[in-house]
Amino acid sequence: MAFKSVVNGHEIILDAEEQVGGKDRGPRPKPLVLVALGGCTGMDVIPILKKMQVEPEFFNVIVEGDVTDEHPKQYTNIHVIYEFRGKNLPLEKLERAVSLSQDKYCGVSATLKKGLPVSWEIKILE
Repeated sequence: MAFKSVVNGHEIILDAEEQVGGKDRGPRPKPLVLVALGGCTGMDVIPILKKMQVEPEFFNVIVEGDVTDEHPKQYTNIHVIYEFRGKNLPLEKLERAVSLSQDKYCGVSATLKKGLPVSWEIKILE
């Protein structure tokens, strides 16, 4: 059940859970869709904020997806949570950076939005 993939010269092992014949040597494919979205949008947001002269001390992207119970099990919607911590974090600039990523730059988000709703929110942590 394990598959080796090479992406941009980096090896990733995909595998299934032991109860379905795998050995749990790597992630399942479906969650990697969420990882791809988080990475894509995160790599947009920070450079956009730097151009706006906003540099958070901490930045995290959490991506959640609801999956159907029936086969083919697929995401029905995806929600992205952007977490920021730091001084001088104007909410309007954070919203602008996230919006630019979600609506203009992130190709993963654009692709996913063709098939399901993708929502987002910003959390400023204390």
